[in-house]
Amino acid sequence: MSLVNFNKTVIKNLFSKPATRKYPFEPKEYPERTRGHVVNDMDVCVLCGLCSIKCPTRAITVDKAAKTWSIRPMSCIQCRCCVDNCPKKCLSMDNHFTEPGSEKVTKTFPQSEKAIAAQEALMKAAKERAAAAAAAKAAANAQAPAANAAAPAAPAKAETEKKED
Repeated sequence: MSLVNFNKTVIKNLFSKPATRKYPFEPKEYPERTRGHVVNDMDVCVLCGLCSIKCPTRAITVDKAAKTWSIRPMSCIQCRCCVDNCPKKCLSMDNHFTEPGSEKVTKTFPQSEKAIAAQEALMKAAKERAAAAAAAKAAANAQAPAANAAAPAAPAKAETEKKED
């Protein structure tokens, strides 16, 4: 009896479409929510390093001194943690997969000159604001001792008057 069922299955499989697709296949477009690989817009990136901290496989490294952002594509598990935690939203998931290779590579991207100039301008403005705030605080402290010198004398005088009563 089992031989009859087996023959029926064999004949059915011979004349029907395969249940699986052949690999490698070349789709014209990947589905919308496909997670391919991480893409960084280096014009927007400030090299804060949150992506490297949040990466569970440590596939991302940020070198602030060299102003570079690196990723090891073969270590990346496309979990999207780096994309979700990026404060500048410069990371995104591309829906095209990385090509397989015979060796592990690290892709390194330098920060653009435009972004470096913008960060230097922001740092300069922040230093100027800090210097202005420090100067204002120093001026306020310089005026405060004169006011504080007159103020303690009044309570001391009031205390002596109370003692005399």
